[in-house]
Amino acid sequence: MEQLLHYVWKHKLFATAPLKTTEGVDVEVIDTGLHNTNAGPDFFNAKIKLGDTLWVGNVEIHEKASQWFEHGHHLDARYNNVVLHVVGKADMDALTLDGDMPPQMELAVPNSVLTHYNELLAADKFPPCHNILHQLSPLTLHSWLAALQTERLESKTKAVIRRAELANGSWEDAFFITLARNFGFGVNGDAFERWAANVPLRCVDHHRDNVFQIEALFMGQAGLLTSEALPPRQHQMALKDEYFEQLKKEYSYLAHKFNLQSLDPAMWLFLRLRPQNFPHIRLSQLAMLYHSRTASLANIVACEGLAQLRKALFTKVSAYWQTHFVFGGGSKSSDKALSVASRDVLILNTVVPILFAYGRHRHNDILCERAFQLLEELRAENNHIVRMWQTCGLEVKNAGDTQALIQLKTEYCDRKDCLRCRIGYEYLKKG
Repeated sequence: MEQLLHYVWKHKLFATAPLKTTEGVDVEVIDTGLHNTNAGPDFFNAKIKLGDTLWVGNVEIHEKASQWFEHGHHLDARYNNVVLHVVGKADMDALTLDGDMPPQMELAVPNSVLTHYNELLAADKFPPCHNILHQLSPLTLHSWLAALQTERLESKTKAVIRRAELANGSWEDAFFITLARNFGFGVNGDAFERWAANVPLRCVDHHRDNVFQIEALFMGQAGLLTSEALPPRQHQMALKDEYFEQLKKEYSYLAHKFNLQSLDPAMWLFLRLRPQNFPHIRLSQLAMLYHSRTASLANIVACEGLAQLRKALFTKVSAYWQTHFVFGGGSKSSDKALSVASRDVLILNTVVPILFAYGRHRHNDILCERAFQLLEELRAENNHIVRMWQTCGLEVKNAGDTQALIQLKTEYCDRKDCLRCRIGYEYLKKG
């Protein structure tokens, strides 16, 4: 109920009855103030006319006035400048640390708003606001999707910055870890990020001209060159596999040279994975890509368009993996090159946030603008979340739109956070 009171106050969804304090003084809300999501009063710098006097200060909102004391505001100097205490029920007077009693006003949630809010919470069809989507103006939808797109990119940017900080400020390492995470294509994303953070790139650089040594180091650090990591069906064949033994021997030498420790192979997931998504295939593709040097941060930043990025991220597997998916298990011969669609996924989830984060870090607006341009150029994603919104009648033009709709579902709809959603606002205020 307190969140709903916040909402009614912020959007001035007041009932038709005149607003008055508990003392009977007329209240005119000129400006509700700036909503504060941190510690301190709920709204800063509100402009409120009480009787004939204009007050500029803070507003605090509670379901019950007694919560002022329950929350310790009477002991907090930040609440001395509260010019109005808005409550659902005024069960007692408030008192500030300096001894003043701020005026109080009971605020009722309009019945229509309460009814619509309960409808959103109780709806069993997803999304709960589906029946008003077709009524929204193109401007309302476009502005909200643009905000959601930026919000999602900001979230990904924070993850990139965090990786750079953990890598002692190395943006090259942050890029590699982000790229590796997205080579997991969802299912093995966490495992790939953990693996990449455990790969000493400065050591790998000493052997960058030898793709076999890179692959040995990549596979070994992943824990895939141990007997325990071999698939049961191919276990005996793999133990006799000459390439497996060569990689294992090479990794043993490199691990001793650089004092390396491999990860637990149990972290890799195989169940219901298509063979082309097996970690062995993705690691070989990454090894070939790292060997080619086309996917270095400097080269990615230098790419000016989608075509150049697709070319930079092109990779395939080494000779052995052209006829294998796992050690000891044969497959039809194929170079298992990364498809254009897969490269677009990597551009969307790796290059776009890297460009935006790195652009901010270097105060380079061109890189930030290029990130948004790529979102417009990339084709719309096709997944169950996007298809759900399309079923509701929302038009999807590009990857920027689909990223916005993913953000809308995961950060608003799934959390029932309709009060922060602009579509939810339109639903609550409907007649």
